[in-house]
Amino acid sequence: MEKSGISLRPANYSDLQILQEWDEKEHVIQSDPNDDWGWETELLRFPDWREQLIAEKNGVPIGFVQIIDPQREDSHYWGEIGPGFMAVDIWLGDEENLGKGYGTKIMADAIGKCFSNSSVHSVLVDPLLENLKAHKFYEKFGFRFLEFRTFGTDHCKVYVLDREVWIKSQAP
Repeated sequence: MEKSGISLRPANYSDLQILQEWDEKEHVIQSDPNDDWGWETELLRFPDWREQLIAEKNGVPIGFVQIIDPQREDSHYWGEIGPGFMAVDIWLGDEENLGKGYGTKIMADAIGKCFSNSSVHSVLVDPLLENLKAHKFYEKFGFRFLEFRTFGTDHCKVYVLDREVWIKSQAP
C-alpha cells in the first residue's frame, strides 16, 4: 500500500507510546473524547475480526486506522448488524500532518482494504455530530448519511459507503 510515501502496517506493542501521545492531542480528543482504547491490552490482541494499522509517511508514524467487522467484534459497539459490513476509525496523530491530504490517502487505502473482501458490501463510519470537518471528509468519498445514533454518551452521525458507489468513484 505504498503511494506518495504513505503506507499502512499492522500496529504492534512498540507503537504504544506514540498512540498514547496521540490520544492526548486536542484534535484527537475532539474526535473521540470518551473512548479508552486500552492500548496496553489491545495492541497484544489480534482477533480475526479487526485490523489495527499505523499509517506511515516515509516510515514515520503519522496516524492510526482501525478496521473491524461490526457483526463479529466482541464489544457489540454497533449492536445487532448483519454480515457484509466493515467499520473504520481513522485519525492523524500530530497537528502538522492535518490538511495535507494524508488522511484522504489513508482513508482511500482503508476503504480499499475493506472492499478487497468480496463479501463486504458496505463500510460504516460514525463521526461525532458536531465534527463537521469529518462529515465533509467522509462525504467526499461518497459516504451517505444513514442515521443519528448515540454510542455511550457520544452523539454521532452514522454514514455508510456502498461498494457500488466506491467502485464507480474509482473508475478512470
